[in-house]
Amino acid sequence: MPLKHTLTCAIAFLLAACTPQKSLDTAALNALYTQPLPPPAQPLRVFHIGHSLVGRDMPAMLEQLAGAGHDHRSQLGWGAPLKSHWEPDVPVNGFEQENAHPKYQDATQAVKSGQFDALVLTEMVEIKDAIKYHDSPEYLRKWTRLGREARPDLRVYLYETWHPLDDPQGWLERLDDDLPRHWEGVLLAQAQAHGDTGGPIHVIPAGQVMAQFVRELDAAGGLPGLKSREELFRFEADGKRDRIHLNDLGHYLVALTHYAVLYHRSPVGLPHRLQRADGSPAEAPSDEAARKMQEVVWAVVQRYPKTGVAQR
Repeated sequence: MPLKHTLTCAIAFLLAACTPQKSLDTAALNALYTQPLPPPAQPLRVFHIGHSLVGRDMPAMLEQLAGAGHDHRSQLGWGAPLKSHWEPDVPVNGFEQENAHPKYQDATQAVKSGQFDALVLTEMVEIKDAIKYHDSPEYLRKWTRLGREARPDLRVYLYETWHPLDDPQGWLERLDDDLPRHWEGVLLAQAQAHGDTGGPIHVIPAGQVMAQFVRELDAAGGLPGLKSREELFRFEADGKRDRIHLNDLGHYLVALTHYAVLYHRSPVGLPHRLQRADGSPAEAPSDEAARKMQEVVWAVVQRYPKTGVAQR
């Protein structure tokens, strides 16, 4: 390659890297969410794109909570950024393992089909790395545009997740800081800054629900069958507590959050003895813990306008 061309490419790359991304300020971003979505009139078909913090069991629990007519499909990976699901030459780590189940469907074909009512997208964590290295806002924008080109009334959601329990900044501190700083201030603000996403991208605030539930759990000194935040997370094969992946109790809390946002309904009173995706009985929270989870979910969802749910 000629030296002049090489230098031109290098300069162009540096200019692109140094050019501030177009972004909405806080007021402009919030203005997109002044009008809530109408509650869905019928059961939803939902497509999930993400990674192991979606998994198989949480969408299966959501399907049971929503009842007859709700259906879902997914494309997942291990720590997979949205970019890897979009770009054919970027591998989705763990693709074969994560999608070896009957609910898998090719993401691009599914989103272009117009057969789904809702698209739930999430980004890899560490979220700061996803933004820095994987152009998260642009791929959130691309998936949203693709879906709404096929179906203008598609409901698009950004599923806010969490980070490891042992984060040096503090687990609750990160949840408090990351929502305005990264999920809203970068992903939503930049993805929607061009005005071409066909409407707002709403939020499933699972991280915020987890933070509020843990605060109430701590304040109560624990609940029957659930004494600490660690008990929302599974054990690894070596017997150590996983620091980021949920167990059945954590999946239930996140499934309740999806239900409340997608259906605009209080989850209080929903069943809590459910099955995993493979049909085996999931570990159920106690009656008291389930009730508290349901109440916290509805309280958080009703005071966060970016869910699209009417606020109290």
